[in-house]
Amino acid sequence: MEAIPHITVDNPAIAAFCRKWNVRELSLFGSVLRDDFRPESDIDILVELAPGHGLDLFDWVDMREELKHLFQREVDLVSKGGLKNPIRKKAILSSARVVYAA
Repeated sequence: MEAIPHITVDNPAIAAFCRKWNVRELSLFGSVLRDDFRPESDIDILVELAPGHGLDLFDWVDMREELKHLFQREVDLVSKGGLKNPIRKKAILSSARVVYAA
């Protein structure tokens, strides 16, 4: 796990969140990892759920709200399994930094 220079990552809180929601891996990607990150920037979050665990729309919204609270800013939540566009998938996966892995 790497330190993220632009934000504070509360590892115990992230771990508790991931256990609660059966998240196998949580990564950050996008501007939070680059020099163009600004105070008004959101945080792009990639999650991979444990096998056999799915989420409905209400769960997804609740997860997003919890992450907004944890990071104290807007978040974009993306499912690793939902990345269908191969170009976008490659770009995200090649730059993502894991902050939690079960």
